[in-house]
Amino acid sequence: MLHSIGEYGKFVEITGFKNVKFSQAEVFLKTHRKIATSTLDLQFFDADLIATASHLEFAVLNALQAFQNCTNISKSLAIETMLYASALRQIQKAIGRCGIKPQTSRMAAIILGNNSGEIQTLLGEVCKCVGSEPDETVLELSEDKLRKIKEVFKIEEEEIEAVMNGENRDGAVVGLVIERMALLATQL
Repeated sequence: MLHSIGEYGKFVEITGFKNVKFSQAEVFLKTHRKIATSTLDLQFFDADLIATASHLEFAVLNALQAFQNCTNISKSLAIETMLYASALRQIQKAIGRCGIKPQTSRMAAIILGNNSGEIQTLLGEVCKCVGSEPDETVLELSEDKLRKIKEVFKIEEEEIEAVMNGENRDGAVVGLVIERMALLATQL
């Protein structure tokens, strides 16, 4: 789904894909890296570790804020988004946590840029490469996905219970992932 980020004059497409073959996605990233870095930023994530579209929206906002404040860790907005999505400061560890892997079949993607038309064009190219249409259901939570997210982000049941405050369990987990991302900006 395309979102406008007015305060930064940007648009971001946040979507997902099912039945992705890792090799196709990896080849696409490598062959389109120059395009993405000049006018658009493109990043792929393991959708099984993304706690809804809100997770990626917050990662994008934090990455944009880091670049605006000159506190960015990486030279690339796409990589900075990966760092925030993973809640880690080291690029290789961030990619290892939330990036696509050879066994990834459910992939989340963000395309960030100034022009919504260019974003939609690149999205069409990604669709052709991976051989499927966007499917945002891969961003939704399931019991299996919640288990993986809790394990990878080291979220304990006690934390979930403490922050639920009438919220559902899913919302509490999403909130805790976002909290870990927010803490990244405070680390030196």
